[in-house]
Amino acid sequence: MKPSWLQCRKVTGAGGLGGSLPGSSPARGAGPARRAFVAPGPRGALGGRGCRALSSAGGGGEYKTHFAASVSDPERFWGKAAEQISWYKPWTKTLENRFPPSTKAISPVIFLEGKGNILFMYLFFYRHSETVPLAPGRDLDWDEEMAKAQSHDCVPVLSEHPLYILYTSGTTGLPKGVVRPTGGYAVMLNWTMSSIYGLKPGEVWWAASDLGWVVGHSYICYGPLLHGNTTVLYEGKPVGTPDAGAYFRVLAEHGVVALFTAPTAIRAIRQQDPGAALGKQYSLTRFKTLFVAGERCDVETLEWSKKVFRVPVLDHWWQTETGSPITASCIGLGNSKTPPPGQAGKSVPGYNVMILDDNMQKLKARCLGNIVVKLPLPPGAFSGLWKNQEAFKHLYFEKFPGYYDTMDAGYMDEEGYLYVMSRVDDVINVAGHRISAGAVEESVLSHGTVADCAVVGKEDPLKGHVPLALCVLRKDINTTEEQVLEEIINHVRQSIGPVAAFRNAVFVKQLPKTRSGKIPRSALSALVNGKPYKITPTIEDPSIFGHIEEVLKQSS
Repeated sequence: MKPSWLQCRKVTGAGGLGGSLPGSSPARGAGPARRAFVAPGPRGALGGRGCRALSSAGGGGEYKTHFAASVSDPERFWGKAAEQISWYKPWTKTLENRFPPSTKAISPVIFLEGKGNILFMYLFFYRHSETVPLAPGRDLDWDEEMAKAQSHDCVPVLSEHPLYILYTSGTTGLPKGVVRPTGGYAVMLNWTMSSIYGLKPGEVWWAASDLGWVVGHSYICYGPLLHGNTTVLYEGKPVGTPDAGAYFRVLAEHGVVALFTAPTAIRAIRQQDPGAALGKQYSLTRFKTLFVAGERCDVETLEWSKKVFRVPVLDHWWQTETGSPITASCIGLGNSKTPPPGQAGKSVPGYNVMILDDNMQKLKARCLGNIVVKLPLPPGAFSGLWKNQEAFKHLYFEKFPGYYDTMDAGYMDEEGYLYVMSRVDDVINVAGHRISAGAVEESVLSHGTVADCAVVGKEDPLKGHVPLALCVLRKDINTTEEQVLEEIINHVRQSIGPVAAFRNAVFVKQLPKTRSGKIPRSALSALVNGKPYKITPTIEDPSIFGHIEEVLKQSS
């Protein structure tokens, strides 16, 4: 089997790509949920034709492309890889909603440098039944090009040849263009599918993420197909397309063995359906393991997930820069499926994770510090930042010479399990005490009324900073906000202690998040302190910031 040749089976209901899921209808104001399934196929299928279609459109070794996301992304991903086309992938919603910032990021790609000619060509993929007029000589129809394209062999490249440029989520500032090498990335992904996730070739895998983010690249497209697994593509939300039972339905209908999603998705399901009543009608007999990553998973969400999905739930930790997990349980290597709650696994083979203080001294077990990785990084990790090698060196390697600075804060226990608490910038200094925002968030979330939470430091003339919680309440709560606030304050005081100086929370309808599910805490911190803040292009719904501003004005 040559996994670079793909066979796609799209299951989208009677209405085609624009149709609803069988037996359901989209929620009001929501687009139709769509599913597609991609499995490794024989040579000569869509991957080979995809690369020939791109080649015919003008692709080559020095050519870089930008694509809008669609359910045909895996065909195009493999086509570009086979044709030796490096490519650039921001989430196209940033182009639709915030064109000027994206223009700055995309300009190095549009104005190409290199051996090839500058080529402006638009390849249209129709997501719905509507068509648009094409300009002869400039515009091409994806389906037409695929129909006439012929398969051909892949173009060999060096191991360090750049496969793609992918932008980070931007929670700590402007997104950075991560450059991914080809060879080590492929080897690493193939290994992780069995060693970390415990999958066997032929089993069905579902990474409920976004093809515009690193999870989509690594574990919707490349990883499962390299390992011989069917990968499920789901276009929709965990709730609202049509309801909070959507994940359970897909798991049951298609025999999914393992699911990878973000804690944000689980919290959204819990907020809408606290008892998971919509999921109880589905039999999950083939489902074995739920993996979560992308943000810290609080213990309350973890335990709720175990209860309703009835499988082990394993948190693990990695970054866009690494392309695969840094720490995990590695169940394929025989490790425990019941690690301590709150941890994110142990160092994956190839990574030497340590906890250092600001003076590069190694800290004892359970002491909060800087999470770093001793160099060298293993194959598959990023090889640089696009057009910004100085920032590559400065951001990741200068603060701790000889180490990769993850810019995350956390601690290890006596057995080597890592507990990722927050970004380094999210550690709150309360009267000289370093308080992890993540620890306060976990305490707040463990109170049964709170569905989602973000904690930031609010400036205080006496203590320097005090924690402020922005909370989203569950739908089924009947008590007043004043009563909930009093209960949360007492709850945090009991679980963390008075040193946290936690005595304030505000209740909002929703928290701003990137499409990968991360909360932009640096922007929220500036907002609550009345300072100018920047909404990065990766934020899914920027209007939420305005809502929070109004709530803060009213509460003050």
